[in-house]
Amino acid sequence: MTEGIWTEENRESWNEATRQHNSHKGDQAGFLRGGGSTLFQEEVELLGDIRGENLLHLQCNAGQDTLSVATKLGARVTGVDISDEAIGFAKSLSLESGIPGRFIRSEVIGWLHENTQLFDIVFTSYGAITWLPDLSNWGMGVAAALKPGGRFVMVEFHPMLFILDGALFGDWSEVCDYFGGRHYVFDQGVGDYVAEMGGASTASGVPVEASAPYINPNPCHEFSWGVADVVTALLEAGLNLTVMREYPYSNGYSPYPNMIELPGRRMTFGNDMPKFPLMYGICAQK
Repeated sequence: MTEGIWTEENRESWNEATRQHNSHKGDQAGFLRGGGSTLFQEEVELLGDIRGENLLHLQCNAGQDTLSVATKLGARVTGVDISDEAIGFAKSLSLESGIPGRFIRSEVIGWLHENTQLFDIVFTSYGAITWLPDLSNWGMGVAAALKPGGRFVMVEFHPMLFILDGALFGDWSEVCDYFGGRHYVFDQGVGDYVAEMGGASTASGVPVEASAPYINPNPCHEFSWGVADVVTALLEAGLNLTVMREYPYSNGYSPYPNMIELPGRRMTFGNDMPKFPLMYGICAQK
């Protein structure tokens, strides 16, 4: 099976899932018009003062975070995503909220290598890296999209989060590798993580009650990448690492039972459990 088929199956899987996700999210345009933001403090801190700068958001999904960057941080935003449904929703959300944003439907790595515009910031976050089959080409594309002195900013779930399923639940048979981009095929595609996260990714914050278990009939393809894989791809593309952080909590997402919620919707373990990273943040400069 070729990458072209993987890409098309992921596009179809994300189209199906995005329709389900958006059914839970309520009046996103009104939320943003009223000054709401879907950003967490970690990405706000890593992005810093970017008012008036041109920001490229890779794998932007349905545009809520992208437009939050525009309205909360004052950047001029462009979002790219593989899903037709996500980009269609993002364009409508921009119009209905009155927040300017440009949104492009494309497979990300191919688009990066065709793109000719230079940006001050390239940004990606939360559950994006696992969909990329080739980090070397991704890193080179990120570097090519940056102006001299421009910055790459990333906040992502830590790969340890998925590895330790086996340790916590006594079953090592279905956990992901840490290193090297191993390819996983899931017959049931992208899930309804919006419902699974309760109200953490909705405008209202009210917990979502799904009427029935959701099954996405479109298969999807994911890839396991360690933190060193990501950093190496950026360094080999000529970027300079300026920030590397690990966080002992997960923003808005409770991956294990019996987690506790800290201020800012940060999910972590109680004091009787060992601490390990659940997210990481990277900044790199051209």
